[in-house]
Amino acid sequence: MRIVQKYGGSSMGSVERIGLVADRVARTHALGHAVVVVVSAMQGETDRLIKLAGRLSDRPRDREIDVLLATGEQVSIALLALALRERGVEARSFLGHQVRILTDSIHGSARIQTIDAAPVHDCLDKGEVVVVAGFQGVDQDGNITTLGRGGSDLSAVAMAAAIKADACEIYSDVDGIYTTDPNICAKARRIDRISCEEMLELASLGAKVLQARSVEFALKHKVAICCKSTFDESGGSWVLPDAGTLEGMDMAGLEGAVVTGVACDRNTARFSVSDIPNRPGAAAALFQPLADDAINVDVIIQTAPRDGRCELSFTVPKGSALRTRQLLDRLRPQMGFGAVTIDDNVAKVSIVGAGMRSQPGVALRAFQAMGQAGIDIQLISTSEIKISMVVDDRFTEAAVRVLHDAFALDRAGGGR
Repeated sequence: MRIVQKYGGSSMGSVERIGLVADRVARTHALGHAVVVVVSAMQGETDRLIKLAGRLSDRPRDREIDVLLATGEQVSIALLALALRERGVEARSFLGHQVRILTDSIHGSARIQTIDAAPVHDCLDKGEVVVVAGFQGVDQDGNITTLGRGGSDLSAVAMAAAIKADACEIYSDVDGIYTTDPNICAKARRIDRISCEEMLELASLGAKVLQARSVEFALKHKVAICCKSTFDESGGSWVLPDAGTLEGMDMAGLEGAVVTGVACDRNTARFSVSDIPNRPGAAAALFQPLADDAINVDVIIQTAPRDGRCELSFTVPKGSALRTRQLLDRLRPQMGFGAVTIDDNVAKVSIVGAGMRSQPGVALRAFQAMGQAGIDIQLISTSEIKISMVVDDRFTEAAVRVLHDAFALDRAGGGR
């Protein structure tokens, strides 16, 4: 089998932990598998480098930040390759530009375009373990680029697709994907299998086990992912793009579950714009400057018109709140709307499940549970497989537990 293994910052957090990673990789290689390892920078290193840059410049250039941050993974791949050689395993390390992970030129959040896997295949054919720097690539002009926070997950999935790996194993300090954050809900249960579609929703709604872009890539390129703990041989959760991805494993066991998991996102700010003239194109005119400034608008609700005016509320990430306010202030004179209010003490709590497509009454159960707990829902957003509710941030954790209990997600076979 061809296997890609990815180890995050916590797994690479010290020389001792790198040794444990090397032991696991060596065992996998000894079983006869061809192994590619993708690693992150050592725990805390990226934050340390960002702080260094901040001490020298208030507004450092994105290009230079990418050059700086990419050094963290360079240290990791060299140390792991050295550790593997000490264990009698031939290993070779590669930076992003050496395996030619070609990206666009958007520094800090570059998107992968192609990967030249020829150097990787050459090493695997020789029986070597390949150690690749995650999180980084290179653009058409040879500039170093980075893929954004959690980008090593994306690097690993993309590498798995490029070499047509049988599986992509993502190792971290947790032993899989849970029905919700165990730090919030003690009843959270590890999920054995979940669809890429459901995992993509959970990741984009606040679940932190996998980067959302990596799941999107896995869904598109049919990559099977297994999330495991570096420090525990048991457990693990499979994220499968479709039925029959692995021999003897399909998605049939998931069809009975209406709700698979609960996620929360506290990185949310709510805007309310009053007295908007009720005319065709008004909403488009309001959101156009936000789109032009790459501000991601999420939950949106508009009141019924009254006296030719209406009110519109929506959410954006907290980091975009100031820019959103500035854009709306500049837009107000030409559109003639009223006051703009902001509340950044809110959170988004969501339930996700592929079974929602065919099961009526899911929203009612969720709303009843929240109402019985005395939790007011400010905004609601739905899709085929998720329901998101904006609530006062004070009730975030309570809302997660209420919804988890409402759908009995603590029990095997729960979520119905």
